Amino acid sequence: MSTAIGNTALAYARVWHLVDARGLVLGRLGTQIAQTLMGKHKPIYDPSSDCGDYVVVINAKHVGVSGRKREQKLYRHHTGFPGGLKEATMEQLQQKNPEKIIEKAVSGMLPKNRLRKVRLGRLLVFPDAEHPYADNILKRYDNMIPLVAQPID
Repeated sequence: MSTAIGNTALAYARVWHLVDARGLVLGRLGTQIAQTLMGKHKPIYDPSSDCGDYVVVINAKHVGVSGRKREQKLYRHHTGFPGGLKEATMEQLQQKNPEKIIEKAVSGMLPKNRLRKVRLGRLLVFPDAEHPYADNILKRYDNMIPLVAQPID
């Protein structure tokens, strides 16, 4: 006997969300995006199934942080060669590759399992307001998270 009621294909349908990161706090923004990518906002959520939605983030270079994190927070990666540890402050990374800051924040908030790469593939981050997915967007989150940090112009 089946316990499924109604059309479950509609429940698993992926919706495109647009988030404007201008002036939003990085950590609070990352948690909301991670929950949307996992599908926790849906009634059919299951940790072992991939039922999340697409998230398009615009204005990534204007994301805000509190305190002196912009100067003090370090992002590290290793090249794989001896002595290949590379460091960059958040300020340097924001000038060079602002999308990476949001991607790394959301990546750290997703469960560390086989679905992590698949979920991160549905996160599309753009440094400015222009993006090629305008036709796909169904939901906009203009006031998703309250403004706490000072916006960067």
